[in-house]
Amino acid sequence: MDYFNYSRRKSSVVNIGGTPLGGENPIRIQSMTNTSTQDTEASVAQAKRIVDAGGEYVRLTTQGIKEAENLMNINVALRQSGYMVPLVADVHFNPKVADVAACYAEKVRINPGNYVDAARTFKKFEYTDEEYAQELQKIRERFVPFLNICKENYTAIRIGVNHGSLSDRIMSRYGDTPEGIVESCMEFLRICVEENFTAVVISIKASNTVVMVRTVRLLVATMEKEGMNFPLHLGVTEAGDGEDGRIKSALGIGALLSDGIGDTIRVSLSEDPECEIPVARKLVDYVANRADHLYIPGVEAEGFNYLSPVRRKTFAVKNIGGENLPVVIADRMNGKTDYDPQFTPDYIYAGRELPQHLLPGVGYILDGDVWDRRENTYPAFNFNSIEELKKSDSSLNFLFLPYMALTEELAEDLKTMDNVVIISQSNHQNRLGEHRSLVHQLMSAGCENPVVFFQYYTENEAEDLQIKSAADMGALIFDGFCDGLFIFNQGSISHTIVDATSFGILQAGRIRTSKTEYISCPGCGRTLFDLQSTIARVKAATNHLTGLKIGVMGCIVNGPGEMADADYGYVGAGRGKVSLYKKKECIEKNIPEEEAVEKLIELIKANGDYMEKE
Repeated sequence: MDYFNYSRRKSSVVNIGGTPLGGENPIRIQSMTNTSTQDTEASVAQAKRIVDAGGEYVRLTTQGIKEAENLMNINVALRQSGYMVPLVADVHFNPKVADVAACYAEKVRINPGNYVDAARTFKKFEYTDEEYAQELQKIRERFVPFLNICKENYTAIRIGVNHGSLSDRIMSRYGDTPEGIVESCMEFLRICVEENFTAVVISIKASNTVVMVRTVRLLVATMEKEGMNFPLHLGVTEAGDGEDGRIKSALGIGALLSDGIGDTIRVSLSEDPECEIPVARKLVDYVANRADHLYIPGVEAEGFNYLSPVRRKTFAVKNIGGENLPVVIADRMNGKTDYDPQFTPDYIYAGRELPQHLLPGVGYILDGDVWDRRENTYPAFNFNSIEELKKSDSSLNFLFLPYMALTEELAEDLKTMDNVVIISQSNHQNRLGEHRSLVHQLMSAGCENPVVFFQYYTENEAEDLQIKSAADMGALIFDGFCDGLFIFNQGSISHTIVDATSFGILQAGRIRTSKTEYISCPGCGRTLFDLQSTIARVKAATNHLTGLKIGVMGCIVNGPGEMADADYGYVGAGRGKVSLYKKKECIEKNIPEEEAVEKLIELIKANGDYMEKE
């Protein structure tokens, strides 16, 4: 794999209705209805809105035989209206439903974690090799007849593994690991290959972006070893809403798209399904613009492990690098002093003149030729000012450095400069490739200076900045390279939004926490309460609890599993009923929805994790 030059992974083609996927086809965009699949009129209307927004596949939940059978009516109604969009049935727990859905949908999604295995119980079981083999045979006996139905009806399938719904059988042998998630998928893929069934798409999703990216990378490598090249569906589950949902999705999906991985995507937002499509479109188009870029002659550093990366070894310069959390640098060169106390940058780049009012605890960066040694100020130099940098007696110096300016001589100098932080710059069409190349070259040269990534934009819409900057930073964070982030935007977006975006990216990448994190699903036909209003109420009551992870889930399909990473969970248990969780443990069941938020606060207080709002 070429880490430095963008090209799409070569995958096989899967025909899904009249919209083929994989191969040389465009990266497809899709969403999922949140209507009842038995409500033909509502489902058709929402499917049309998804298509009108640019969606190319529409998925519907099919929790029972009746829902699966009604796909026929939905399909007919759409075709009569001139909408030829392929429909995807989403099946959990009941393989009989998958058999029926295969007759009426163009694609059927099954979940290996609950297709044959019982729902995950979070109990530890031990399997002998013989017992494990018997379980695999049980899967084969149930799965092969389904594949035969799909062959007869020209129906494609998606093997959709969710981090939150691995079976107890997989957990017993592999644990809650990327290896376990991949094996859960490979068990089914191997049967497909043996049965010469090739109309297969794969997805591996998690609400934890680190798990999601590492697992998909590992899956691709595992498939290559076994001679498979099935297309991939990408998504971050339970990404949430608003800026958090956009940043989290763009970070995880964008990191993989940037490496050429992915043939279709779904951005899972806790908003109306059609709202997902423009976000997905922007993300796909932004990454695809890197195609046919000028070649970057990067060389992989010895010891770098793409499949299981660790944080790059650096020395600390004050609070940057080493074991320190990544820093946020922001600019205030225009005299503005707008700040959000929750997202105050660690350093302010002021250029050639300090602002009149300095924030306590913040470091200020001035151009090296005007730096006057004032307390809490530090000089910045560019690669043409190395001799001035060498003369600096500051305890912290910043060096703006593009990849092509890093010569062997400069690398040798940097090895002796334990007071220099590098700010990586790129204006390349594929800036990720140049940023990566710079860090790999530093590693190869034995330079352990911290690296902050300078990302330049001219955006006027917050959503555009969130998507692009998160997509640019994803792979750099997951590779373990990020000691800091400096987003510089010359559009009309306020500085406070730019600052919040920087902190949001670091939190989405699980490397610095600055606010409450919400793991919330996008909703589907299984959801029995108003998800959007519920999330708003939960956020209003808890958004000051910095560092807590709170899950808001519409149902139990992935709820308890995806929330294993959360501190507290709010899960739909039935119409108007909610169950509350402390990590994996259900604490209180079937609470009336109107009481559930108050009960959640009581649970958080009882465990000593609540503080009153200031």
